[in-house]
Amino acid sequence: MGPLGFVWLRVGLAALLLLALNARALRTAGTRPLRWVIAGGAAVAFMNACFYQAIDRIPLGLATTVEFLGPLAVAVLGSRRALDFLWIALAGAGVALLGSPGVELDPVGLAFAFGAAVGWAAYILLAKRMLEDWPLGTGLSLTLLVAAVLLAPFGLAAGGSDLLDPAVLAVGLAVAVLGSVLPFALELAALRQLTPATFGILLSLEPAVAAFAGALVLSQVPNTVEALAIVLVIAASAGASLGARRVVPPEM
Repeated sequence: MGPLGFVWLRVGLAALLLLALNARALRTAGTRPLRWVIAGGAAVAFMNACFYQAIDRIPLGLATTVEFLGPLAVAVLGSRRALDFLWIALAGAGVALLGSPGVELDPVGLAFAFGAAVGWAAYILLAKRMLEDWPLGTGLSLTLLVAAVLLAPFGLAAGGSDLLDPAVLAVGLAVAVLGSVLPFALELAALRQLTPATFGILLSLEPAVAAFAGALVLSQVPNTVEALAIVLVIAASAGASLGARRVVPPEM
């Protein structure tokens, strides 16, 4: 089906599942403003479309590492702490390594990964505005629904009749549950128990987990330079989280 066909299937099924879980809260949806929900949905659609295009071309761990520059940028930009310049330098060094002669990456895939980072940063900023008017679960569920609607033309064009294949639907449902619904529920539970700094530090491990999964399942073993780039971005993200006052909304 291609990346766009499958990302629409995943986002659409995840939106339906999350809306079902928040059905009662949706009764008050008509009384709340939709502008930030729509804008956030556009950011989520862009982020997911770019990310799936990226992992179709470059290793999973490296795509996730570059995408993580989005929340890192939100955490440090505008900060007046001198220490944050260290995290910017570490992240910049990691990005520079990804462009070094020791790393052979598809430039288009790398560009899509940077696009995913921009989308994630925009989503964080828009979600913070949206959550001033909406309960967390309801607002983010509707955001995902908007993303699914926006991705529909591209997904249908790319996937076509293959979207109706029972095997494809089964895989799409599994990815929707494991990639969106379950992480969403777990992150909501974590947000109630952890400080923003602790949550951010744990979330910073995502590139490492992605790299491990890519190596274990997809045989995408990073070389020394790639592994160092991942470590530098993780260190920068974890360090920036130490001074975080707000929590990154659950990833969609």
